[in-house]
Amino acid sequence: MQHAFAEFARGNLKILDIVLGEDFVEHSPGNPSGKAAFIEFIAAAPVAGSRLDLKRVIADEEYVVVHYHMIPPEGGRGDAVVDIWRLEGDLIVEHWDVVQPVPAAGEIPNGMF
Repeated sequence: MQHAFAEFARGNLKILDIVLGEDFVEHSPGNPSGKAAFIEFIAAAPVAGSRLDLKRVIADEEYVVVHYHMIPPEGGRGDAVVDIWRLEGDLIVEHWDVVQPVPAAGEIPNGMF
């Protein structure tokens, strides 16, 4: 999964076609389920053009959790993102996420990441 994340972060959206299962289920509000619909959605979403700075990966049996800093092309503080992926074999079959704007440094004395 870390390789797939690195490929996606480099702008290789075709990696999604390789790592997503056909019956992919999306749990985030407003995001579509289904492999083709999700790939089309993500290709137009802010994440596709942003810089993704990976902070940590946690894996437990069939789940992989990825924590990263998403910085838009125009810069700024960006968002802290946690993606949770459920895998069956080598394919991602479910996804959840939590996205939080990164506040000013003074508001997070221990750091966001």
